[in-house]
Amino acid sequence: MLARRMYLALGFFFVAVAALGVFLPLLPTTPFVLLAAAFFARSSSKWHAWLLANSIFGPMIRDWETNRCITFRVKVVAILSMLLVGGCSIYFAIDNPRLKIAGAALMAVGLFTITRIKTCRLNTGINQPTSPNDSG
Repeated sequence: MLARRMYLALGFFFVAVAALGVFLPLLPTTPFVLLAAAFFARSSSKWHAWLLANSIFGPMIRDWETNRCITFRVKVVAILSMLLVGGCSIYFAIDNPRLKIAGAALMAVGLFTITRIKTCRLNTGINQPTSPNDSG
């Protein structure tokens, strides 16, 4: 019972972090949504179903849970948003060179992580995983 409550709390925590990631350029959204789904799957079928029913995140979560992959479109959006918004933030909003390096390092980790996840390939309506280096 204690573990279930802890997983539920972590699910809500990662939903909140993912929501912040929509507005904060150096904080990715996708991995936190996937973490929230994993914790909800272990603690609350109601909240897990709520995430799966979300029109934006539901398909991505289903792809991840079924095939451990994300679509090429999700990868492109994640990479472009990190580069454009994160890059502009680092260049224009941060004056301290050490903070610029830290921001660039965080972006590099995020980019590396996204590129290493398998890409789902659309095949007769069922997303099939491809190798991490395939483009679609």
